[in-house]
Formats: sequence, C-alpha cells, structure tokens
Amino acid sequence: MSKFKTTQIGVFIFAIFMVFGCNPSQPNADEIVQKAIKTHGGDLYENSLIDFDFRDRHYRIERNEGAFKYHRIFEDSLGTYHDVLDNNGFSRALNNEVVNLDQEWVQKYSASVNSVAYFALLPFGLNDAAVNKELLGKESIRDKAYYKIKVTFSEDGGGEDHDDVFVYWFDTETFRMDYFGYSYHTEGGGIRFREAVNVREVGGVTFADYINYAGQHGDTDVSGLTEKFINGELKKLSEINLKNIVVSRYL
Repeated sequence: MSKFKTTQIGVFIFAIFMVFGCNPSQPNADEIVQKAIKTHGGDLYENSLIDFDFRDRHYRIERNEGAFKYHRIFEDSLGTYHDVLDNNGFSRALNNEVVNLDQEWVQKYSASVNSVAYFALLPFGLNDAAVNKELLGKESIRDKAYYKIKVTFSEDGGGEDHDDVFVYWFDTETFRMDYFGYSYHTEGGGIRFREAVNVREVGGVTFADYINYAGQHGDTDVSGLTEKFINGELKKLSEINLKNIVVSRYL
C-alpha cells in the first residue's frame, strides 16, 4: 500500500473519531424530560401531599405510588364545596352532603380539577403512557439555550383534549422548564404561551407562577411563538399564581 493511501486512510479514521468520539450525542426527548422531572422534584411527585391556593380555591394533591386524589375546596352563598378526583372517578359534596351530578358535569368538573393539578405539577406527567414526545432541536431565548420538545397525546388514554398540542422549552444546562405553549380546540380553540416567573422550591419540589399570553389571531404554530414573544407581539392575558404552597411526604 502506498504512503499516500495510508495517509488518506489515517485522515479518514481521524475524521470518524472526531465526529463520533468527541461530539457526545444529544439526549433524546425522553431523556430530557426524565432529567427535567428529576430536577423539579423527582420521586417526591409520586409520594407527597401538596397543598396550595389558586383563584380563591384550595387544592390538595395526594399521590402515593400511582394512587392519586385531587381535592378542590371552595365556598359560595350555598356553603362549602369539596370536589374529589381520584383513580375511581369524580365526586362533589356540598356541606358534607353528596351532590348527584349528571355525566356532563362530572366530565366538566373532572377536567377542571385535573387541569389545575396537571399545570401545577409540570413537568411531572410528561412521561404518562399516552404522551408522545418529539425533540424539535434547540432554540435560544433571551441568550439562553433550550431544548424544544413537542408533546401530543394518544387518543387512547389522552383524555377529552387528546388533540391539543404542547411545546416545552427546557434549559439545556439545568433542565428547568422556563416556557411552554399549547394549542387547544375547546370553546372555539386558541393558542397560548406561558412564561415561568417567581420560580421557587418548596419542600424539594420546584414550582412557578406563569404569565399567560395569547397568540395573534390566526396563529396555529405553537413552536413558532418564541419569536413573537421575544418581539413583544404576544398579548398578556393573565397571571397564574399559586399561593400558600405546602409540600409534605405521603406517609
């Protein structure tokens, strides 16, 4: 073999080494979400009692190795309501008396309680069996790099809103979830983008409040909302604040 051919082979092997040996592979969507869940609370999500107040209602989230019970307690002119959503379904009591509800209202109240718990505990829940995750790559927001992950839901197990589309942005260094957006189809549909603020740790679990923005009329691409956010083109709708948070381990 000539010296020229030997040199060519050597250069080729070196190039292969540089590509596959020096550039560690990017984590996939499942790995990123797993690291994010660990960063935000890890095992505490599945073994804890979490109390908080949200919009004049008190919530308690009980989780114990797959068994769950979500409480919502509030008052009006008729008295005190106590809603419970657990593995067996939904129930409502008014002044400690069971209220009989038709299926339409059971579904409506169940979705309402579950939605508050879901958003409060994010990113926990993103590894459910019905969740489909896709890594869209990296994106820079305000000079910080993020993994950008698209989430859709299977019809089987994905709930009534299984056709909603979510996108989450995770810090590439800390794996903290700083932004997410979603499109929805209920009540005429729409698109939202949320910015995490007032991020704090309580009892080992990370919580955030959110500034809730609406996309412009006709927006359908959730993954493209960051450019409009950076340019100040999204309309602020509301603030989502969790108050009086208490976390304790489930015994």
